[in-house]
Amino acid sequence: MIPIRFSPVSSNKLYIQIYNQILAQIESGAFQIGDKLPTEKELCAQFGVSRAPVRQALSALEMNGYIYSRQGEGVYVKNTQPTADNQQASIILESVSPEDIVEARMNIEPLIAKFAAQRATEEDLEALRQTIRRMEEETKSGVYVPETDEQLHSEIAKASHNDLFIQFISVITSAMKQQEMWTFIRDRTVTRPEFRDVNFEEHRKIIEAIEERDAEKAMRIMTFHMENLYERYWKE
Repeated sequence: MIPIRFSPVSSNKLYIQIYNQILAQIESGAFQIGDKLPTEKELCAQFGVSRAPVRQALSALEMNGYIYSRQGEGVYVKNTQPTADNQQASIILESVSPEDIVEARMNIEPLIAKFAAQRATEEDLEALRQTIRRMEEETKSGVYVPETDEQLHSEIAKASHNDLFIQFISVITSAMKQQEMWTFIRDRTVTRPEFRDVNFEEHRKIIEAIEERDAEKAMRIMTFHMENLYERYWKE
């Protein structure tokens, strides 16, 4: 395999630019089937970006059948030309990016939690209690159910009694369901067994702060949860 040099990227949708550059090298024959791609660290340095867009680009390439990964070893070329399995590449790439989803949640959901703590009715609190109990049961049984997580965040938004916040969470949930790459990366990272307990504990503390009507605490813990979500999402 000849040495490959990639060009730094800029502007929005970095992962699409990275995807296209790597794909061009694969389809040109610069990489052959079985060749190992540069490490994520090396790709980050060449493209001049953080790990997140590189991880997204590699995930999209893997979902579209061009590469495959070996745990602890690296990423290798699987196909050098399009196949029937990777014809939906444009759908994956045109969807809202996973990084956009996390970034939006990190900046908005703490505010939603703050207002929920200030405005939640007893009916809202009971709905939150029921859902957090279900999450606790699922966690103890060794499973992570995305729908329960989504429902809890939806109920927090409803407790804010702000229609735009409620719509925002609905849009985010829809984006997560439509973006196959979100699920692809989530199932490799966020749903790992070692994260189940900490994920539940973070949610429990958020609900506890809302019950206590402590708006600043609710906002602070939600911020902590969102930052941890970001770190877990892009964890090796």
